Amino acid sequence: MEFTRPYLPLEWEERWRRDKERRKRMIEEGGEKMQEENRRLSWIKAYNDNRMGVKHSVWQESTHNYRLPEDEGGTARSTDETGSEERKQTYHSATYTQQMFQTLEDFRHSSLLTDLTLSTQNGQSLRAHSSVIAAVSSLIQQKLQEQDAGCSRGEIQVHLGPEVNHLGLAAVLEFAYSGAITTLHRDTAAQIQAAALALGVQRVLDLCEGGGWEEQKDNGNKKKEEEKKKRVSASDQLDVSLRAIRQLWVEKVGCDVVLEAEDREFTAHRVVLAASSDYFRGMFSSGMRECQQRSVSVPSLGGEELEPFLHCFYSGALDLSWERVFDLVCSALQFQIQPALSLCLGFLEQEIDATSCLDVASFAEAYAMGDLLELADDYVLRHFQEVSVTPKFQDLPAERLLGYLCCDGLCTPSELTVFRAVVAWLEADLSERLPQARKLMTGVRFPLMTFREFCEVRAINLRMECSADGEVELHGTALKDFGLGTASSEECFRVRRPKDALVLIGGDQLNPDMGMRLPSRQLWFANALRSGVGLVKDIEWRTLGDIPEQARFQHGAAVMAGKLYVVGGCHFYANNDTMKSGFCYDPLHNTWQKIADMHEPRSNFTVVVRESALYAIGGDKDSNTNLDSVEVYCPDSNSWRFTRPLDQALSGHAAVVWKGDIFISGGMNCEHQCLVSVFLYHPEKGTMYLSDMAHDRARHSMESLGGRFYVAGGVCNFRKFYTDLLACEVYDPIGDSWCSVAPLAIPHVGAASAILEDKLYVLGGYSQEDYSESKLVHRYDPTTGRWQNVGRMPGPNTDICACVLRLPDQLRQ
Repeated sequence: MEFTRPYLPLEWEERWRRDKERRKRMIEEGGEKMQEENRRLSWIKAYNDNRMGVKHSVWQESTHNYRLPEDEGGTARSTDETGSEERKQTYHSATYTQQMFQTLEDFRHSSLLTDLTLSTQNGQSLRAHSSVIAAVSSLIQQKLQEQDAGCSRGEIQVHLGPEVNHLGLAAVLEFAYSGAITTLHRDTAAQIQAAALALGVQRVLDLCEGGGWEEQKDNGNKKKEEEKKKRVSASDQLDVSLRAIRQLWVEKVGCDVVLEAEDREFTAHRVVLAASSDYFRGMFSSGMRECQQRSVSVPSLGGEELEPFLHCFYSGALDLSWERVFDLVCSALQFQIQPALSLCLGFLEQEIDATSCLDVASFAEAYAMGDLLELADDYVLRHFQEVSVTPKFQDLPAERLLGYLCCDGLCTPSELTVFRAVVAWLEADLSERLPQARKLMTGVRFPLMTFREFCEVRAINLRMECSADGEVELHGTALKDFGLGTASSEECFRVRRPKDALVLIGGDQLNPDMGMRLPSRQLWFANALRSGVGLVKDIEWRTLGDIPEQARFQHGAAVMAGKLYVVGGCHFYANNDTMKSGFCYDPLHNTWQKIADMHEPRSNFTVVVRESALYAIGGDKDSNTNLDSVEVYCPDSNSWRFTRPLDQALSGHAAVVWKGDIFISGGMNCEHQCLVSVFLYHPEKGTMYLSDMAHDRARHSMESLGGRFYVAGGVCNFRKFYTDLLACEVYDPIGDSWCSVAPLAIPHVGAASAILEDKLYVLGGYSQEDYSESKLVHRYDPTTGRWQNVGRMPGPNTDICACVLRLPDQLRQ
């Protein structure tokens, strides 16, 4: 069987060649080696066809569950064989432990790979996995150590004394596999304690002793609360158990298989391998000879790849770098190691950049990974200008390059950037590539160029024609496309439809006649971003519906778990017009639901999402009173509660959440003075003040982008009067420092802001100095350090909220 090599970067040439030669050698040698390969492939098929009565483990996790554990350092550096420095990052799945033990529990119920029998005196027995129980039981751990010392391996039989009954034993096993005991209460505590004592399960004894059913003599309720706080959650208990199993592996206690990878050997527990990999599950549960062998050969997997996989099995973490991630993905696919594969894909999604996106796209295409290919291609389209100047851009095949050029979603400052990228690609190998020029130039939309831009096109084309002795005529075609302007109105734009939609909520429109003001209930969303001639930009806005009940402005809005929450604000300008009501919008069902009212009415405040809860911070209670209180909304209980207040009352401030911390900037105090201060607010620990902004400001925007906080717009106290503030600045939370960025072209006071596709949008607002409305949308690109006018507001302009929300296709058609 011959394998056709797809387009791959040079780094993968050696791997592709090695895999191809291995398969060719097997075919040539035939006999036992080919049978071995076919037999191993049949393991998975046999397992999938006959699940052996065990529910299949599902590891379909969102890559947003992956994090860099702070306690593990996050980033490590090592030196490879060539002496170059390799930067590694530790990626960890937040849900791996729970899924791992759920799979082990499924194994136990099906008696799959169980090697431990626990029996009571009345003849009742329960089967389990020795390594899992040894993670909680000192007795079973001792049994495993005795086996290892005697160099024996087999079933472990433990007969417990008369003090242990079936109920207590089952409770201990439940704890080992789930981290909790559902049967623990006053009537069963003694039986569970007896079983825990017999097996040496100290954590269960601690759980029983801290039980809330016990009579407390001194300050009963208070003591119960203190004991409750000391209890360890089920998920934390499982984390402790997984670390204990890992320690058993490190010390080679209870390991029942030796994996041979090339010239290296690794000991492990069969049940852990089977719970983490469908390949190993098929190997150890299909009745093949490997089920009984002490040593098992793992073909096509080197020690450098198997070792990190084993660490992943026992920790849910993987050290990743660009130097090794592609090899690990290949092996994870081959051996169906889904936890490691998910971590690798999480790395590729989060670490992709201009220098790596083309490699990711090519890799995804070669291995038919559609979601990853879509992500990488979308990154190329969104960052085309940066990608086009990387060395790997010059290695693109002509057809792939033309596909990017012809895509409507291509994002560039102007069409001249597209033309320059094509010229650079051609000039990388002009003699070979010039015949491709005419076809590639069809992807450049010359009618979108200004006359000045086209002058550069003409000059470059003339030079290219001269260099090729007129072999390929480009200038005439470009001039014809530019001059005739025969393109339809749709072809005069590049139209990009982001996956997430920029949504505007409520707001107001200024009118000198207060009685003519009409606050809005409407929601609008940006369905498409349009790039026209030169720098001309536009946004295609569509309506999404109305907020229930009253209109509102100076309100708060945030997106949590894919749903939009809108709370507080004013419905008009009287003191009693400030609201405390809120609603939740579900885009999947296109429905609104009323949520519990806040304890206090608020306007001109901020709402952020932290740890699956909404935080409503400060604001105005009426025109003369601002608030220092903070309320937290829990969606599970549909309730608000007060938490630690701010150090001082604030309104018109801005807030962002970064790495679980809430950062608050500026705002107005009780004397209505604009503040320069910035602080980190923690609901339990309190306030820590940070470096001040360069300007005092209020009613401004602050958004987190790329690990930095961008502050734009608002007003300041200049000569004791509120003055428009055009200056913008950016904060580095790691260095606790500020620096200036390009200023806004026009005032944006009381504007909305959001981050869409790695760019900052500031929408609407007004000028404090002449009360004129800003009906424009400005976008800041950190890569260029420039602001662009990208369109106009669809309706209300001031005291408005914006967010980014994933909308279903039926709402965008």
